[in-house]
Amino acid sequence: MTVMIRDLRPGDPSDVEAVVRVRRATLPFMISTAEGVAFELAGAHPDEHHRILVAEDGDGHVIGTAEVGIAHDSAEPGQSFANVYVDPGRRGRGAGTALLRAAEEHVSALGAVEVFSWVPDEAPSRAYAERRGYRPSRSAHFLCLDLTTAVLPPYPQELPPGVELRPGSAFAGDPRPLFEADAAATADEPGDVPVVLDDYEDWVRTIWQDPQLDHELTSVVLVDGAVAAFTAARTDGETRYASAMTGTLAGFRGRGLAKLAKTDSLHRARAAGYRVAFTGNDAENGPMLAVNRWFGYEVGASEVRFVKDLRG
Repeated sequence: MTVMIRDLRPGDPSDVEAVVRVRRATLPFMISTAEGVAFELAGAHPDEHHRILVAEDGDGHVIGTAEVGIAHDSAEPGQSFANVYVDPGRRGRGAGTALLRAAEEHVSALGAVEVFSWVPDEAPSRAYAERRGYRPSRSAHFLCLDLTTAVLPPYPQELPPGVELRPGSAFAGDPRPLFEADAAATADEPGDVPVVLDDYEDWVRTIWQDPQLDHELTSVVLVDGAVAAFTAARTDGETRYASAMTGTLAGFRGRGLAKLAKTDSLHRARAAGYRVAFTGNDAENGPMLAVNRWFGYEVGASEVRFVKDLRG
């Protein structure tokens, strides 16, 4: 079977929708919208050399896609990523292999020495990655919560002295305090590609202005006027809500502030008509896994991050 690999045509709505369709079929626990895919390309940092590749069959149908680029915000140089998605009903036709080959060639030409790829934690996918020279690294879980039936914890009758709840939209005029909180929380996140958020303008362009980030449903906890904890919300604008990042700054931990932020955001998401909530946690992030299980989230799927040394 002939498979052709090319770049996404961001100006072609049908092309963008095809990528969304494949991503949703492959990873139903993640938020994917046409606006988000288009923004992913338009908002990427130049140093990321971000590309979205698509695989077409002989009839011109998109049967797979890949996101690939340089991890420009990594503390270690030479890191890259290549995440491949193939329509579950179209596997075994060479699309995944062709996409992965093109992705590796792209980052290798840019000087990458390692490439990381998320792979479903299932035997066929793991074996496929290992046959192509990848070795398993860390794992992560997708968790889901049915907002139509979940018994959410009630709001506290009274907030502790000095504690306030604000939506992310309250920071529209100056989101820098949220950037600083996100940078601090990200630095503490477990991972095999350490990320450093130190460019405020890039954060505004690539994260704050992401159309899938819901400023109104993002919840921020202030203590004596300072950002102490937050949960960032991403939505598809219809029924699906996701916690993109939840963090508590080091000096405020152990006070239940992350639970307070998530309680507030989940209640408001349900009131806004969202029916299912998703989140993801590194398998070694015990504290956040415990928090999410306390809310009633259940593991829906898992994936493993594989890595390949491109130096042979």
